Amino acid sequence: MAIGSRSGSSADMLVVGLGNPGDDYARTRHNAGRWVVDEFVRRHGGRLRRSRRQQALVCELRLAERRVAVAAPITWMNESGRAVGPLVRRFRIRDLSNLVVVHDELDLPVGRLKVKTGGGIAGHKGLRSIRAHLRSDAFTRVRIGVGRPDATPKGGDYVLKRPGRVERAGLEATVERAADAIEHFLDHGLEPTMNRFNAP
Repeated sequence: MAIGSRSGSSADMLVVGLGNPGDDYARTRHNAGRWVVDEFVRRHGGRLRRSRRQQALVCELRLAERRVAVAAPITWMNESGRAVGPLVRRFRIRDLSNLVVVHDELDLPVGRLKVKTGGGIAGHKGLRSIRAHLRSDAFTRVRIGVGRPDATPKGGDYVLKRPGRVERAGLEATVERAADAIEHFLDHGLEPTMNRFNAP
């Protein structure tokens, strides 16, 4: 259920889907995190709206008596921390494991997702920016596998392209599972969610 936004309101969980702004990037691999938050908000009857104070689109939901804030930064991917830092403060997320960052992952094949907390960032510039702004990497990640290119293109060029029809179908199925994983995390916590969704 969507609820009204209140300045300075707290949330039990903040879910952030990373991507680049604009229609040119909307359906690229690099925006897989944004696909997930769009699906999550749609399921629960909400709508992402431009925040006056944060560089993000934001939706606040109440799910089973818990307040969940969902956000899509409107910064460039490489500057994601500029949006996420203020969002963490606005929603008073003190335990960073309750900040869930959803992003594309070259090191996972299409069709796979992985939930983890902390650890390395594998060269992902959006995660690097968030880590720099929060001065911590203790947040939770939902990693959406986009695979690596078979041939010449560098990772940066590859993720900024749209997937083909078959690959897109695999990604869309993973997006559905990622939204399921966020719901499961909210209801059951991190470890059970990792056990259920990280298996091949």
